[in-house]
Amino acid sequence: MDDVLSSSKGRRGLRQRGRRTELDFDDLIYGIHAVEEALLAGERLRSIAVAADRTRDGALRALLAQAKERNVPVRFERRPFFDRVPFKAHQGVIATAPPFPYASLGDTLARPRPDGSPRMLVILDHLTDPHNVGAIVRTAEAAGADAVVLPERRSAGINATVRKAAAGAAAYLPIVRVANIAGTIRVLKKAGIWVVGADTSPAGIELGKADLNRDLALVVGAEGSGLAPLVKRECDFLVRIPLRGRVASLNASVAAGVLIFEALRQRMLASSLTGEGDPPIY
Repeated sequence: MDDVLSSSKGRRGLRQRGRRTELDFDDLIYGIHAVEEALLAGERLRSIAVAADRTRDGALRALLAQAKERNVPVRFERRPFFDRVPFKAHQGVIATAPPFPYASLGDTLARPRPDGSPRMLVILDHLTDPHNVGAIVRTAEAAGADAVVLPERRSAGINATVRKAAAGAAAYLPIVRVANIAGTIRVLKKAGIWVVGADTSPAGIELGKADLNRDLALVVGAEGSGLAPLVKRECDFLVRIPLRGRVASLNASVAAGVLIFEALRQRMLASSLTGEGDPPIY
């Protein structure tokens, strides 16, 4: 197969000579685990390319069986095909998918929690690093969050790198893209959801003293600059993670993980005290 790099509307992709199909790199899912999770989640993949030298690889048996069951075409390609893709951690497995299906905020809020527990959304205020966005999506899904909310501009969208970093979580967790974060926060507050911003300043409540066992939206700011001033003003209150070392702040995805699982810990503790849930996380 003879493929060349191409550009369409400013986005790079692979164009297959002699074919009309033009592939956008943002529509790829790469890596064994990410592709396998996409299949298990029922994503409508268009095709899967597998390195020809992995045809007898036992690690791919489950993936190939899933692809066959879901009628997803599989092509075995030589290494030069993969060398032209700008993702080094592809493991010889790349799937093409339709553009990512973002959820709507209205549908997300209309969907009740199956167990009746408080809602939890995670809002990312203009995070541009796709590895951080993917890691937060993975953490949010693992903690049972309702959705991750991203702005349409000046933010990493759900592209191939985010999907890889999310390790399949993007296939399960609703991800909402909105025009304006501050306006979205106002909508959430009208819906009865408390909005809590992560902040390193003394104005924030120390995390262990903040009540997160409520319908909640956690807002995480951009790498380096933190929350935008308008977004910070719209939050109901701010929380800060206590730091005991000399470093002034945490990586955005690490900070988000601490906040998300503190909220989960408080919920599990409240449930255990009423005899309705699992033992708490200590």
